[in-house]
Amino acid sequence: MQSPSLNLNRQEFGDPINKDKVLTLEEAHTLLNEWVLNERLKVHMKQVGHLMKEYALQEGMAASEAHKWHLAGLLHDADWDQWPDQHCRKIIEELETRSIDPEIIRAIACHGPRYFGVEPRTAMDKMLYAFDELSGLVHAYSLMRPEGYAGMEVKGVKKRLKDKTFAAQVSREDIDDAAQRAEVPVDDLIAFVVAKQGFAELS
Repeated sequence: MQSPSLNLNRQEFGDPINKDKVLTLEEAHTLLNEWVLNERLKVHMKQVGHLMKEYALQEGMAASEAHKWHLAGLLHDADWDQWPDQHCRKIIEELETRSIDPEIIRAIACHGPRYFGVEPRTAMDKMLYAFDELSGLVHAYSLMRPEGYAGMEVKGVKKRLKDKTFAAQVSREDIDDAAQRAEVPVDDLIAFVVAKQGFAELS
C-alpha cells in the first residue's frame, strides 16, 4: 500500500532535453554533505552508489553511464535526514531545478514504489530499488560479525533475512519485490552486495 504523504503523484520526471546532463562527483558530494548530517546514512548512500556503479560496469556500460548509476544511488536518500516528510520529493525537485538527466531523477523516484507510487521501468530504476534495502541488511549483518564482511556467506545473510527481528526496519517485502522486478535471484543480489560492498573504497 502506498503512503499518501509520500506519494509523488506522477510518473515522469525532469526534462528529456537534459539527457546526459549530470552532476560531477564533487558536486554530488557537496550536496550530500550539505543535506545529510547523519554519518550512518551517508555510509548507506555511498554504499548504494558504489553498488550501482559496480553493477553498471559489470554489465558492460560505459564509464559515463556508470556515473549516472552512481549518482542515482549516491543521492537517493539525500532528503531523508532533514526532511523526512518530503522524502524523495525534495531531492527530485532539486535535481530538476539543476536540469539533471531525467533517467537519474526517475530512478531515485522509483526506489520505493509502495511509498512513492512510481513504478520502476528501466534497469537503473529496478537495480536501485533492489540494492537499497538489501545493502542496509548486509551492512547491519557485517556490524554484528567480529570479522565484518570477511568470510561472509550468502547463507548467513539469508538466515538474517528470514529473521524478521534482525534489522527489523529493513523491508523483506521490498527486497523480494525488487528482485522479482529486476529478474535477478535474491541469492545473486546478496552475493554481489557482499562482494562489492564489503571491501570498497566508498566515493
